[in-house]
Amino acid sequence: MSERIVYLDHAATTPMLPVAVEAMTRHLSGVGNASSLHASGRGARRVVEESREAIAGVIGARPGDIVFTSGGTESDNLALKGIFWARRAEDPRRTRILSTAVEHHAVLDPLHWLADNDDAEVELLPVSGEGVLDVDALRASIERDPASVALVSVMWANNEVGSLQPVDEVVAIAAEHRIPVHTDAVQAVGQVPVDFAESGVDALTFTGHKVGGPYGVGALVVRRDLPVSALVHGGGQERDIRSGTLDVPAIAGLAAAVEASVKGQHDHAIRVAALRDDLVRRVREVVPDAHLHGAPAGPGRLPGNAHLGFPGCEGDSLLMLLDARGIECSTGSACSAGVPQPSHVLLAMGCDPDQARHSLRFSLGHTSTPADVDALVGAIGPVVERARAARAR
Repeated sequence: MSERIVYLDHAATTPMLPVAVEAMTRHLSGVGNASSLHASGRGARRVVEESREAIAGVIGARPGDIVFTSGGTESDNLALKGIFWARRAEDPRRTRILSTAVEHHAVLDPLHWLADNDDAEVELLPVSGEGVLDVDALRASIERDPASVALVSVMWANNEVGSLQPVDEVVAIAAEHRIPVHTDAVQAVGQVPVDFAESGVDALTFTGHKVGGPYGVGALVVRRDLPVSALVHGGGQERDIRSGTLDVPAIAGLAAAVEASVKGQHDHAIRVAALRDDLVRRVREVVPDAHLHGAPAGPGRLPGNAHLGFPGCEGDSLLMLLDARGIECSTGSACSAGVPQPSHVLLAMGCDPDQARHSLRFSLGHTSTPADVDALVGAIGPVVERARAARAR
C-alpha cells in the first residue's frame, strides 16, 4: 500500500469539489453547440447562461459582465492587452500601464510583451517588506500624467506570500482620473470576500482549478461599458471579445465550484486559518530561525497561506526532500532551463537573492486536515538539517 500523500499546494491547484465533479460529468455526454439554434443547441446555451447567472449572483456581478475563458492566464492577457488596445485606440496618449512588481507571471509577461512589441510604457510600482503596494507611489505615478495612463492592474492577493493588496485604495485613486482598474483575483475568490460591484474594479480575473472546479476554464469579469479589444477572432461568442465554442461541461463545473466555494468562504477561512497558524507555530518551534514572509496572519493575508523562509537552505532541495517523504508543497522561485531563479516577489520585498531562494510555500485548502500539519511538523526538522548539511559541503 502506497504512503499517503500530504498535499500542501492548494494555491497551485486544489482538488475538484464533489459538486463540481457531479455538475461537469452530468453534461459530458450531452450534445449541442451553445451557438446552435436547434433544441440541443438551446439546451447547451441554457446551461451556459444559468451558469453565468449563478456565478454573477455570488460574486456581485451582472450576468453580462461574465466572459468565459480557458482560465486565469487567458483572462489576464485579455484584460491587459484588450483594455490597453481599446483605450489607446480612443486616445493615442494612453500608453502607460501601471502594475506592481509582485504580480503573477500571467500579468507580468503580457506587460513585458506589450512593452517590447507594442510601445507600451509599463511601470511596476514598489511594494513594502510585506509585499503590499506602495499606494503613495501609485498616486504619484498617476498624477504625474494621468492622461497617459491606459489602465492599472493590481492583484487582489499575492500567490506566493499571501498578502492582500489595497484594491479599494487603488480604485479610489484611479477613479479620480477615470482610469480603469483590473485585478487578478485568482487566489482570492473563495478564500476572502470578493464582490465585483462593491470593489469598484472594472475587470477581474478568476479561474476554475483554484476554487475546486475543473482545469481549463475561467472567466474575465468585465463591465459591459468598458471597451475591450479581442485577442481571438472567430464566431463572435462572449460579447465578441472571446470567440470560440463554449465548453459547456466545464462551465457547469466552474459555476458549481464558484457557488460552493464563495458560499462556504467564511467557514472555510476560519478552518484553514487555524490549520495555517498551527503549522507556522509548530514549524517555528522545530526550526527556530524559520520566518514568515508577507503580511502577518490576519485580515491582510490569505487564510491558507504559509510562506516560510529557512536560512541556510535551498528551497528546491527542501521541496524535493519533503516530496520524497510524501509531502507536497512549492517554492516561490522560478526555474529556467533547470536553474533555480530567485523569487521576483521576495526580491521586490527587499530580500537578497539568497533569501529569495530559501523559502517554501505551504498552502492549505478544503481537503487539508490536522494530520497534514502533523506530518509536515514531523518531517521538517530532519529535512532542514539535511538540506543545510548538503549546502555546507
